[in-house]
Amino acid sequence: MLNRSTATSLSLQSDEASEPARGRGRGLALFVALLLLLSMAGLGLVGYRLFRRADSVERQLAIISGKTDESGALARQAMERAVAAEAAARAAAEGRQLAEAQTVDARQQADAARQDATSARDTAARAQQEAERIRKKAEAEVNRLEAALGQIGETRRTALGLVMNLGSDHLKFEFDKADLRPEDRELLSRIAGVLMTSHDYTISVNGHTDDVGSEAYNQKLSERRAEAVRDYLAKAGLSPEILSVTGHGKTLPLVRGTSEEARAKNRRVELGIVNTQIRYGR
Repeated sequence: MLNRSTATSLSLQSDEASEPARGRGRGLALFVALLLLLSMAGLGLVGYRLFRRADSVERQLAIISGKTDESGALARQAMERAVAAEAAARAAAEGRQLAEAQTVDARQQADAARQDATSARDTAARAQQEAERIRKKAEAEVNRLEAALGQIGETRRTALGLVMNLGSDHLKFEFDKADLRPEDRELLSRIAGVLMTSHDYTISVNGHTDDVGSEAYNQKLSERRAEAVRDYLAKAGLSPEILSVTGHGKTLPLVRGTSEEARAKNRRVELGIVNTQIRYGR
């Protein structure tokens, strides 16, 4: 067995021999550690750069996605506007067709209205010509009657037609009487003969009295005198339908005065002869 000093000597020799080896080992370890640190630093830098790039790419993708969504929304809006424009175009086309149809219908109605107006004017013109022809014929007949009746008794023209005065020079009514004498009947027969040659007439028989007596009595007396003349004219051939009777009593004297001559003139009958085809009083 080695003694302690020998062992200690060997141990020191062994430590001295292994000291360079340990130094080389520590240097290698430091070198490896340094390499590892450099590698890790490089990898970290690369990773950082890769991270930055990935983040940039992600942001770009987000932007692109947003733009894509915006483009999609714009595309949808454009499609909606296109659909609305197409619908508006169809509605406008239908409106134009309807307007054209209404225009054609309106033109047809206007043409028909113009034709109706032209026809109405033509009809009115013909009616006016016919009315004027009838009026002229009636005026000529009135002139003829005025001349013919004027040869029998006092006849004058008024706004309403002819008035024939059968006063005391023609019908001589006695005081308080309504009887016709034979010569009065002859006169009325001549008048009826003239009137029967004409048509479209109405004849009003108007009785009058003088101023003697009450109004009520004279009213009745004037009516009896007018009825006597009306009845005889009907017997002479005139249609009773065209004859009417009115009594005026003493309200419409022909002359003023209380003399017998004035009273005789006021005891009279007047015939109002109106042509129904003439508008009087225009």
